[in-house]
Amino acid sequence: MRRRLALVAALASLAGTAAGFDLQGHRGARGLAPENTLPAFARALAIGVTTLELDIGITADGHVIVTHDRRLNPEITRGADGAWIGDPGPTVNGLTLSELRRFDVGAIRPDTAYAKTFATQIAAPGTPMPTLREVVELAARQGLPTTRFNIETKSSPLAPAETLDPERFARALIAEIRALGIASRSSIQSFDWRTLAVAAREAPEIARVHLTIERGRGETVYRGKGTSPWTGLDIAEHGGSTPRLVRAAGGAHWSPFFRDLTPAAVAEAKSLGLTVVPWTVNQAEDLRAVIALGVDGVITDYPDRAREILAELGRAPGR
Repeated sequence: MRRRLALVAALASLAGTAAGFDLQGHRGARGLAPENTLPAFARALAIGVTTLELDIGITADGHVIVTHDRRLNPEITRGADGAWIGDPGPTVNGLTLSELRRFDVGAIRPDTAYAKTFATQIAAPGTPMPTLREVVELAARQGLPTTRFNIETKSSPLAPAETLDPERFARALIAEIRALGIASRSSIQSFDWRTLAVAAREAPEIARVHLTIERGRGETVYRGKGTSPWTGLDIAEHGGSTPRLVRAAGGAHWSPFFRDLTPAAVAEAKSLGLTVVPWTVNQAEDLRAVIALGVDGVITDYPDRAREILAELGRAPGR
């Protein structure tokens, strides 16, 4: 009887974990369709993601538009004349919504490394940048009113002139989330923890996700370098622990670059009560390895691959 009860408890625990696994489509489904576009979000929803992960900027006339870069990216952007734009592109915050609508972001420039990386992406020429409102309306039209939205503020302490300041940036997004009625199924994520501090103060009902990366030119944790302009904290003052750094910032949700993740870091994060959803996990072997660490979800350019692997493991996306 004890063994039977133990087996039931184990199965119940597994079922609970499976029900809560958060499958997030990165920029919609960047490996399958043009990033941060309605075709990409539609593809991700059709696959069965739990959450649409996306990035936003604020236009010159105050609209919340979906785009990853502070400046228009020459690798994915063509003008109204059909020609690829030059480098550097104009800033998003320097153009109005109607001006931004004239650009086509429905394909990757073919002579780039980006095109080789995402050779499986199916182009959708003539596609403009969508607004956050249009993404939310798309999910509703597809009969998925419980879809979650993980929305990244694309501001940088290293390029303050290229976006609104953290206060106005965060407030603009908060206002739009509330206007759309999606506060209970949205999260605001950022490497720029200044925007998360604003959200914590002014919109505690909206979940916050602390993004980190600990390598390369985009490093935000600044290990061994003192106070980070991204986090506003010195990791050395928190035992050199990234999960403890997140906790010190008032965080409950941590999204690290998946290659920075270790079993010890996951265990520590769990002991601190953090959920862990790493980014951006694309290859099958990496997906299997990360899922085996006991994470709460993954952000991926290929939600179709992740869905297949979850099925192999007897799991499924869910809340």
